[in-house]
Amino acid sequence: MTPEILSMIMFFTTLTLLLFGFPVAFTLAGSALFFGFLGDYLDIFNFRMMGFFPQRIFGVMINEPLVAVPLFIFMGIMLEKTKIAAGLLQSIGELFGTTKGGLGIGVVIVGMLLAASTGIVGATVVTMGMLSLPTMLKAGYDQKIATGTICAAGTLGQIIPPSIVLVLLADILQGANEEAALISGNLAPEPITAIDLFAGAMMPGMMLVCMFILFIYIYAKIYPLSCPPIETTRSRLEIYIEAFKNVLPPLILILLVLGSILLGIATPTESASVGAAGASLLAFAKGELTFKNLKDVSFSTVKLSSFVFVILIGASMFSLVFRGFNGDELIEHVLGGLPGGQVGALIIVMLAIFVLGFFLDYIEIIFVIVPLVGPVLIANGADPLWLGIMISLNLQTSFLTPPFGFSLFFLRGVAPPEIQTKNIYRGVIPYIGIQVIAIIVVGFIPEIATWLPRKIF
Repeated sequence: MTPEILSMIMFFTTLTLLLFGFPVAFTLAGSALFFGFLGDYLDIFNFRMMGFFPQRIFGVMINEPLVAVPLFIFMGIMLEKTKIAAGLLQSIGELFGTTKGGLGIGVVIVGMLLAASTGIVGATVVTMGMLSLPTMLKAGYDQKIATGTICAAGTLGQIIPPSIVLVLLADILQGANEEAALISGNLAPEPITAIDLFAGAMMPGMMLVCMFILFIYIYAKIYPLSCPPIETTRSRLEIYIEAFKNVLPPLILILLVLGSILLGIATPTESASVGAAGASLLAFAKGELTFKNLKDVSFSTVKLSSFVFVILIGASMFSLVFRGFNGDELIEHVLGGLPGGQVGALIIVMLAIFVLGFFLDYIEIIFVIVPLVGPVLIANGADPLWLGIMISLNLQTSFLTPPFGFSLFFLRGVAPPEIQTKNIYRGVIPYIGIQVIAIIVVGFIPEIATWLPRKIF
């Protein structure tokens, strides 16, 4: 048996175990150890290579950009736990809800604002599901359009910065970029950072928001009874004042965090600390910074951060053994031999990520798939910044695609009993189609992702 064949057996065995729901970090590390021992027994792998693994763990520990992950998580959970997001949702809902389809448009706008201030899909979907869904149903909204809009708006946190996905993806793509430079003989590759991806994701993210709003507007025109306006006894002036008070504080926080990054004043890690402190100050100003809330936010932050970093360590061991079997060279050979060259390889990779999104979490795809295909695509001429945005848009669909779309599960958990699960699934189908269109548009017009970073930096 050749090392390349064993690398493919290892890859598909790991993928199968993940599909059956085994813990991700232990599946990656366990399969790496098992196949490492097997390869050493068959004399096609030197198990002494595992001696490099502690250096990889140390590399993760001293990687400063990854420090932004727990800080952004803390900021998002603080805004969700202290009712700041709830006030934002109520105000925007009243502001837009008096027109046909307006409540749905308001949900998308709130999703955009929460994406730029929290970046956590679960918190956004649960908050909007608990507060907006009953209001939409009471107003007479069709179950499909109501649930689909909430799920789709909740996923905007994966593409609109500051996004945890972009932070993790930037770290993986930088490693892929360096490997691609070795393949192509480029001794001084252009670095790819989270700042670049943040700037690159701004226009695609806003484009996606506009596409969601346009869809709801057209849907309300065609099916006005499915998206009726809500009735309110408050005057427009009262609604405007309340919206101003609830929207301004999170908006200032967003401008501080994103502005400091895009203007080059602070790194993502430094701006994440500003965001965490700012969210705490907003909670204090609203009288919500209690010991209980602080304790809950801190525990949730530790749990989510540990989940991410343990998977990263397991993926690092998997990658070490996979490369020891020359699996990276096999993937390079397969993708390089596809018809259509770079375009054909990119289409196949995008389709593979889209299909895997039906069954795997975005973190698993980032840590397992991207390190394997990224170097080959970049070496073949793909712009790493553009590639990162394309992958981000693609990963966003994994939250909506059944059977394991996390947005679907989050909403199902808080939705009223009369909401049928099949209606949640049917409701997200148009939004999945919109996201696929967005991927195709950015694929044909790379400047949507690359223009702003090059203009700024």
